[in-house]
Amino acid sequence: MFTPETLTGRKTRFMNRLYARLSRRQKKARGFVSSPEPRTVGSFAKGRQLIAGNILFAGYLVESPDTGLWEVDSPTVGFDDERHGFAWLDDLAAVGDGPARIKAQQWLWGWIDNYGNGQGPGWTPALTGRRVIRWINHAIFLLRGQDSAESDAFFRALAQQVWFLSKRWHASPPGLPRFEALTGLIYAGLALEGHEDLADPAVRALAQECKLRIDEQGGLPTRNPEELLDVFTLLTWAAASLHEAGRGTPQHHTAAVARIAPTLRALRHADGGLARFHGGGRGLDGRLDHALAASHIKPDHPKSLSMGYARLSAGRTSLIVDASPPPKGDASYNAHASTLAFELTSGRRPLVVSCGSGVSFGAEWRRAGRATPSHSTLCLEGYSSGRLMPVGKTGAVENLIETPSHVPYELDEDSEMVRFQGGHDGYQRKFGLTHARTLEMSHDGRGLVAEDMLLAMEPADKRKFDQAMDKVALAGLSFAIRMHLHPDVDATVDLGGAAVSMALKSGEIWVFRHNSKCELSLEPSVYLENGRLKPRASRQIVLTGRAMDYATRVRWSLSKAHDTAIAVRDLERDESMYQL
Repeated sequence: MFTPETLTGRKTRFMNRLYARLSRRQKKARGFVSSPEPRTVGSFAKGRQLIAGNILFAGYLVESPDTGLWEVDSPTVGFDDERHGFAWLDDLAAVGDGPARIKAQQWLWGWIDNYGNGQGPGWTPALTGRRVIRWINHAIFLLRGQDSAESDAFFRALAQQVWFLSKRWHASPPGLPRFEALTGLIYAGLALEGHEDLADPAVRALAQECKLRIDEQGGLPTRNPEELLDVFTLLTWAAASLHEAGRGTPQHHTAAVARIAPTLRALRHADGGLARFHGGGRGLDGRLDHALAASHIKPDHPKSLSMGYARLSAGRTSLIVDASPPPKGDASYNAHASTLAFELTSGRRPLVVSCGSGVSFGAEWRRAGRATPSHSTLCLEGYSSGRLMPVGKTGAVENLIETPSHVPYELDEDSEMVRFQGGHDGYQRKFGLTHARTLEMSHDGRGLVAEDMLLAMEPADKRKFDQAMDKVALAGLSFAIRMHLHPDVDATVDLGGAAVSMALKSGEIWVFRHNSKCELSLEPSVYLENGRLKPRASRQIVLTGRAMDYATRVRWSLSKAHDTAIAVRDLERDESMYQL
């Protein structure tokens, strides 16, 4: 995992290496208190690809049918993080047959041979916590058929990593990395004989992290929905382990689980996937449902924002809009300039989306995915509503700065519709304009009526707008309202350029219309998705115009075609999420 080249970063890496080497003094664990039960859920399709030698980590495919995992040269830090984190063990266990077990055993004992002496990039608290959880989860799967020498090596390496975690968990960055480190330490302390004394300090520390990092809306400072799911999953695993060991769960721990569960439900689209904002993806299939079921928290209708997002839902349609300022400071390292952007899903089919996180496709795609034009919202003069901090000599973390600071919103509902109204001042500093957006969804979910406005409200804003107009010789400030479409949507310009028709795989037809002097076009776009070698081609609806006065208003609508049935039998099979 990347640590910036600062004095603190260098010290952290040095201390990690030191304690990793000191861990060699540890004696092997005597065994498990009881037979571990796997809690992690893997992908059968990914497991089959791994067995065939197709190793796809962090967007890079390495074909290695005859060589071990650790003989492969790592193309990126992200590739190393994925293989040293051992999440791939979930996928091999999902296959669960003889070849899968042999591959898992070869790779795990290969790690012990190469890195069990405290060397290599995998000795960070977060990766060690992630790895320990998988080793314990799948211990029965791994140890079957192994002799005593290999079993001794397994328990010795496990004891070394647990001791390392007990000394270094506090050095992991706050947020998901620290939750991973502490959960791994709790797991091991409760599962391994002779390590019970390590569990209690970790339980207290995890409860304190819950108190500090999970806010009243049940959210994280990063506002990343997928990261919130990962934290929630870890907390439910830790709570289940404590319950099975006959121990109570601290109040701050249980309270955090109770706050997060309704937030995740609000961030889940009608198709079961999470909203893709601020670096997050849809989440692994089945993980959200599994974690919510394990939490035993009953569903509750959100009455306000959930981690800064507003949800409109009716019938078979869900809409989620980013209705808060982006994360700030260190929490913004993966934040997107997406204020007032929305996503819309109809039944099992995403319609309007964000481009997503380009992390797995390289630095340029990562930057592009964070920009406002990569989201379904308004962009002014090609500028994003926030900008990336220039990379200095001390590190490669590009925090998001100069973002909207004032994002008022209002949610209301009546018998006819549910309405969101919001605004942000991200363009006020440069152009004197505030972007305001209204979204109204009909009570049956078949229609969305919207309005985007650019407003110069205060005298100082009007002077700034006049100055911006002077720079363009009074030609007006160009803006574009974008709606990125999912790759499975078949879109065509209709009615002589006045509308766009969109056909979903379910058979539903949606139509986009507008009532303005803007120009409507259908342009290329991309859909950035983890687990693929390259971005998927898609389309985007673009409504372009010019702001000529202190107030510019554009009204548009998305609605199902009149001949689209109320209830559609969606029998079309989804494409596999694991495509090479």
